[in-house]
Amino acid sequence: MKLSIGNDHAGTDYKNAIVEYLESEGHEVTNHGTDSSDSVDYPDFVHPVAEDVENGTVDFGIIICGSGNGANMTANKHQKVRSALCWSKEVTALAREHNDANVLSIPARFTSEPQAIEMVKTFLDTAFEGGRHERRVNKIACS
Repeated sequence: MKLSIGNDHAGTDYKNAIVEYLESEGHEVTNHGTDSSDSVDYPDFVHPVAEDVENGTVDFGIIICGSGNGANMTANKHQKVRSALCWSKEVTALAREHNDANVLSIPARFTSEPQAIEMVKTFLDTAFEGGRHERRVNKIACS
């Protein structure tokens, strides 16, 4: 599976742990995130992830910032992106099952690294249920 990942300064350690996990599982990862803890602007690292998802060069995206909110808002400006801010594996499963989320937004300051990796596992292992949810998902985009 091909994934794109981006992070700001709050998510560098999380990104590194997630990339290590994903590569150990045989996934191909494009890293658009900062590798530093120096303050940066999250949109600079999130837009490239959303563009990768939007143009189909990757299967899914993962974005990380302090609260997860700014990254999530940024990614969702892209028409073909359905980014979900998740803080537990249960919320993550529902984002995939009911909303067909294609980007996972992780709040680094409100989850632990092990939780984040569990959410990534859940995100990748959970399928969209379709059915009644598909009708709703088809109404999300503005164009």
